[in-house]
Amino acid sequence: MDLKSTGCPPLSKGSPNSPAAEQTSQEGRSSKIITVVFLSLLLDLLGFTLILPLLPSILDHYSQRHDAVYNSLQNLVDWFRVAVGIPLDSKFNGVLFGGLIGSLFSLLQFLSSPVMGAVSDCYGRRPLVLLSTVGVMSSYVVWVNSHNFSLFLLSRVVGGVCKGNVSLYTAMVADLRSPQARNRGMAMIGVAFSLGFTLGPILGAYLAQRAGGSGEFYQGPALLALAFSAADLLFILALLPETLHRDREVSDMNSVVQGPGDLLNPVALFNFTAITRTDHSPSEQKMKNLKVLGVVYFTYLFLFSGLEFTLSFLTHQRFGFSSMEQGKMFFFIGVTMAIIQGGWARRIKPGHQIKTVRLALISLIPAFLLIGIAWNMLLLYSGLVLYSFAAAVVVPCLSTQVSDHGSFSQKGMVMGILRSLGALARACGPIVASSVYWLAGAETCFVIYSALFLVPLTLLAQEDKSKDD
Repeated sequence: MDLKSTGCPPLSKGSPNSPAAEQTSQEGRSSKIITVVFLSLLLDLLGFTLILPLLPSILDHYSQRHDAVYNSLQNLVDWFRVAVGIPLDSKFNGVLFGGLIGSLFSLLQFLSSPVMGAVSDCYGRRPLVLLSTVGVMSSYVVWVNSHNFSLFLLSRVVGGVCKGNVSLYTAMVADLRSPQARNRGMAMIGVAFSLGFTLGPILGAYLAQRAGGSGEFYQGPALLALAFSAADLLFILALLPETLHRDREVSDMNSVVQGPGDLLNPVALFNFTAITRTDHSPSEQKMKNLKVLGVVYFTYLFLFSGLEFTLSFLTHQRFGFSSMEQGKMFFFIGVTMAIIQGGWARRIKPGHQIKTVRLALISLIPAFLLIGIAWNMLLLYSGLVLYSFAAAVVVPCLSTQVSDHGSFSQKGMVMGILRSLGALARACGPIVASSVYWLAGAETCFVIYSALFLVPLTLLAQEDKSKDD
């Protein structure tokens, strides 16, 4: 039909309804969502990381109060220390006790992340992000008033259960239509992590130092964490849009998941079973690829988080690093990661994620070999540069690749399950790695783990082969 005869003018390039204008509008909306997600997550992570340099001092503070819960956990730490032959050293005790609390936090994330993701597929991302932020705020309120260890531990438990915003934000980025936007969004989430874990500990240490020898030295950082969380809540209320469109929402939780076992059973999570029980189940080949990516993600974080945990042992044993020197080392890692993520990772072209992950995993083999045998600062920091490169790109690239799986009404569940697998890896990895480190020695531990990175590399090769088939 001739458009002129109908009186309808042809769509020009600049027309509001033209494909070019629609694409420009989508790109603008995607950029806004990515910016808001980045800033909100940065505020959240600044509050979350304030406590990291204070943990040894906080634990020492509570050890002098003869708290029954503290003594029970200390007995567990002592049993593990003796079992694997760790020397009796106050610094090592602090690292182990902090690792125990960190593992508890990760286990709670393992339980809560897939549930929050699935619920967000039903009720929307924004309400769940708000609920998560309010829960995190309540954990900081408990921390401010934690006059005994039991209350302090309760604050970590509440925070672990409620801190589901990372998986929710990755789901919001996965909701974006453009592959380029999803890749950029996942990279910016990585930048937020790098900046948060770089700046937050510095702020926490500074505020605690200003408190001097005060018995409530932790209250300054706790109040700042609460302020960051409150600012984040206001920011979300004012600027965070809903990314799950009404036509993509599902009517009830029964259409999301058939039973709680699908979201709590580790075997079901590795198989992404909950995804197959919905009306929009992915194809058999897509499910096969998704399972491989899930195992790669878990294996990488299991190995990586384990060696990351033992870095504190190695640098203190071999180079006599103080807490300040270790803080400088992790600051170097964080800045390097932020530069790589902000400058290069966010520009990775769609379809190149697996190639990038493979390159990063290969770089980890010489990275941990160099760190394991390092006898001077040059070798140590050469290994840390490669370490930082891998840390900067693997998780964002795998998250981008996984976000391509599942229908739009399943993105929250998919990203929640992925986050859950990562939390399980972070809960178990440090325990296994520290056992190998003290039973076999630092060099042997790092050599073994370097070789084990061939496992996720082999799995990625299988995924490529399945694509070719």
